Amino acid sequence: MSEDDFRAIALAITGAVERSHMAHPDFRVGDKGRVFATLNSDDDGDYGVVMLTPEEQAEFVAASPGVFEPLKGKWGERGATRVNLKRAGKRVVARAMEAAWKGKIAATSAGRRR
Repeated sequence: MSEDDFRAIALAITGAVERSHMAHPDFRVGDKGRVFATLNSDDDGDYGVVMLTPEEQAEFVAASPGVFEPLKGKWGERGATRVNLKRAGKRVVARAMEAAWKGKIAATSAGRRR
């Protein structure tokens, strides 16, 4: 999967918009909404991040090891999940992004952080 594939999946979600945060593209629920996914890169190459619940994260990591892994530190403990773009398939990434998007919609509606 390429960065363009990841971006296309994110932007295919109803109401999703692309912005930038800390010099990285991010994908939000609406124009002023919460971030549900980002694109990043490091010494290992390009990767995506989806903002899942810790329970959802555990399910995706168990179902697709090598594709999904928790980010290090507190972000990862809270559900921020790294997506290995080289190993990822479009369908599983779309499911993860949909879960992240739904979680952000629910959190926004309830007026809480997630």
